[in-house]
Amino acid sequence: MGKVDINKKIKENSLLKTAFEFFTTKGFSKTSITDIVNKAGVAKGTFYLYFKDKYDIRNKLVSHKSSQLFKNALSDLGSKLEELPFEEKIISIIDNILNQLSENQSLLTFISKNLSWGIFKNAITSPVSEDDIDFSSVYNKMLEDAPKGIKDPEIMLFMIIELVSSTCYSAILYNEPCTLKVLKPYLYNSIKLIISQHLGSGK
Repeated sequence: MGKVDINKKIKENSLLKTAFEFFTTKGFSKTSITDIVNKAGVAKGTFYLYFKDKYDIRNKLVSHKSSQLFKNALSDLGSKLEELPFEEKIISIIDNILNQLSENQSLLTFISKNLSWGIFKNAITSPVSEDDIDFSSVYNKMLEDAPKGIKDPEIMLFMIIELVSSTCYSAILYNEPCTLKVLKPYLYNSIKLIISQHLGSGK
């Protein structure tokens, strides 16, 4: 990577970092592009070299932060993940991510408010940063290792993501209807049921 490319990357990362700080403290609707560029120390025109508008930088941030969560989970779990059955791999990754979000509630709030299925699909297939993990390759490898094949894997993943995000948000932030610790066994049993519906029919 040449000096020009390095400088471009530094500016882009600065804009992403600054936008995230504003979105998680001031709020997305109350943050302007002017706020972001002024604090990042770049010209307003520079912003548009990297992002179409405020929604674009928000979506890329959601993708980037989601990818970081997966990357951290895979790093923490390491080689022991390879030894686990398919459903236990999924649950182990989710468990790790939930623990990360419990320790970073501003990130949980930001992702939960802005994550859509389309953004999530983009996150796992189109890394925003060189440091982001290509989760699609990891997920596809997990599908290949599943013992009986998976029917409609995208539907399966969609249902699991929706279940986890909708039930854990209140549990982590407000302990409603119970703490995350109490919720987890019920959540993981439900995930196993979802996976069981998609196992065994082949592709």
